[in-house]
Amino acid sequence: MKRSARIFYSPMLATGILMAGLIAAGAAYGAAGDSGPSGGLKAALATPQDIAEGKRVAEASCASCHGLNGVGRTKDKDMPNIAGQRAGYVYSELRVYQVGGRGNTPMNNAVKFLSDDALVKVSAYYANLDPAAPAASVSAKAGPAKLDPLSAGKAAASGCAGCHGETGITSTPGMPNLSGLDPKYVVAAVKAYKSGQRKDDMMKTLVSAVTDAELDNIALYFGLQKTGKAKTPSSGNAAAGKSAAVACAGCHGEGGVSTGTAPSLAGQDAQYFIAAMKSYKDGARNESAMKAPAASVDDATIKNLAAYYASQAPQPPTVRKPLTTEELAQRCDRCHGVNGNSTDLHVPALAAQRSDYLERVMRAYQKGERRSKAMSAMLDGVSEGDIEGLAAYYSRQKARAVVFLPLPSK
Repeated sequence: MKRSARIFYSPMLATGILMAGLIAAGAAYGAAGDSGPSGGLKAALATPQDIAEGKRVAEASCASCHGLNGVGRTKDKDMPNIAGQRAGYVYSELRVYQVGGRGNTPMNNAVKFLSDDALVKVSAYYANLDPAAPAASVSAKAGPAKLDPLSAGKAAASGCAGCHGETGITSTPGMPNLSGLDPKYVVAAVKAYKSGQRKDDMMKTLVSAVTDAELDNIALYFGLQKTGKAKTPSSGNAAAGKSAAVACAGCHGEGGVSTGTAPSLAGQDAQYFIAAMKSYKDGARNESAMKAPAASVDDATIKNLAAYYASQAPQPPTVRKPLTTEELAQRCDRCHGVNGNSTDLHVPALAAQRSDYLERVMRAYQKGERRSKAMSAMLDGVSEGDIEGLAAYYSRQKARAVVFLPLPSK
């Protein structure tokens, strides 16, 4: 005989669950998609008869999509595994669908006319089942594991090292430092070479095959490297350049350390700086914001500016180091339980859930298609690669049954 399942109700919340003669509360919580509080809950034991009745509801209304065993159809990413899911969570989600809070027509229609008693018992039935088996780990035959963004950026940047230095500090005159530059600027500059907005045949050829994802990773890698002055000579009068640089500080910052969208110039190779200014002058770089400033200075002043900025100490840009999948999962585990095995009545277990389903749901929270302040905050800034990594991580975790023990009254 299957184990008995404990399901939960609270007479103080609108998430009440009717069980064994107890009276449920009124309308469902969560129509807006936010999880309710989990305090003050009491447990009611689901009897074998309750579970048997829940199975009959599942056969009639749920099994065609979710399977009688609670394991979603493998080719349909909209069908999550619900076997072994927390009964309180299943119930509350069914109530959200019932009032149209998900905008999912098939689910709305499936549960629209089910009584509260039926919802409770079908929730208890699926909670009583053994959870799905975890997804298999990636095998050696499937190829190497996907690198994290920083490691991927380092690998992709190896092709840049000959000119720009292994960590973005150049020792080749005429080649710019890349460390100390904001990643957004590096991405925009490379795309300008690709599109021809910046005219440089060699650079256009070198970056033509670089994908947007690779470019993002390369820029991130250089943005997180230790900064240093270019290891190249400079001529010109740095003191005179300092006086001339007063006019540049509004965009490029004091000493060439930018705090805005303009690139930092501190520690930059002098020869590259001179070439860039001449390109703005003659239109080889078609950037209106720089055309007038470049046209207002003569060659001697440009040379002095180059010497001044080359002598200044660069500072690292403000770049957040991306978290690894394991580090992101630790944040998720705070609510969803260790390795995705939730012990909270209203928070779903993620362990052994289908990765394609998890990906779809996380994207839905990011886009606002599912509404939850907590989930939107947690997923803010999480990349597409992070979502894929988290989904794969949780799909490989072993799902474990959970037993809730009611505390004795004081």
